[in-house]
Amino acid sequence: MKPAPFSYVRPATLDEALAVLAADPHAKVLAGGQSLVPLLSMRLAQPSTLVDINGLAELAYVRTDEDGVRIGALARHADVESDADAWRVQPLLRQALRLVAHPTIRNRGTTLGSVVHADAAAEMPAVVSLLGAKVLVASTEGRRTIDATDLFIGPLECTVRTSEVALELQVPALGARTGSAIDEVARRHGDYALCGVASVVSVGQTGAIETVRASYLSVSLTPLVLDLSEAFIDGTASDANLEAAVEIATAGVDPDTDIHATADYRRHLAGVLTRRVVRDAYSRAVAPDPEGAR
Repeated sequence: MKPAPFSYVRPATLDEALAVLAADPHAKVLAGGQSLVPLLSMRLAQPSTLVDINGLAELAYVRTDEDGVRIGALARHADVESDADAWRVQPLLRQALRLVAHPTIRNRGTTLGSVVHADAAAEMPAVVSLLGAKVLVASTEGRRTIDATDLFIGPLECTVRTSEVALELQVPALGARTGSAIDEVARRHGDYALCGVASVVSVGQTGAIETVRASYLSVSLTPLVLDLSEAFIDGTASDANLEAAVEIATAGVDPDTDIHATADYRRHLAGVLTRRVVRDAYSRAVAPDPEGAR
């Protein structure tokens, strides 16, 4: 199938892009296009105007400081994945991006575009929800910042308005004595996961677990974050505590059955992966990577 007819605009400035979006409520922004173009081809998306922002080179950046990582709208997955400073400050970005599709797609697809595409089966919406990231957006009326908790409102639906361009993803740095991990199960590497789990574990100065949070993909209509801390009341990553965390996770997810897997199987995977990533994140919290990342 071919896309429905649309007008194509490649603005030379951000102001020009915002003006086009303000004038046409049915316009759509094109950045990497790895999700949008297939939707166009299947006519699941039929914008009247495609606003190609790839000429706005000032949006192609990955900037890191002690507070976290800022990712511009045109930064490709591969740019973020290979950025050593971003890896040291927030290792979950690289850990997750290595699971996103295939290298050829990561060379073109944008990290921020994946976030605002708002697919609950994708890795990056789950990661930004877990980390409490923010998205900076702009329109002809000004700029605003959207917290991750307010970003995802339904399947492939987020709170970025049609008149706005998502400019920057702001990801906070991983805290001290904190580790992260992510894993997923897919029919083939690079396919959408049947279930995926990311976790962040924080420990005190003695090494006792203080907080455990996990984010789930492919088990709900929007990214799901669960607080598992109550399972680790004695501060240890014992088998009994991990099993208690699994019980919280499997009770908290609400997967659907589809042609790829049953709801029961996805719930089982949520438990298996929870045990695995919490254990890995805890290990990184108490024994950071010698190269600096946790």
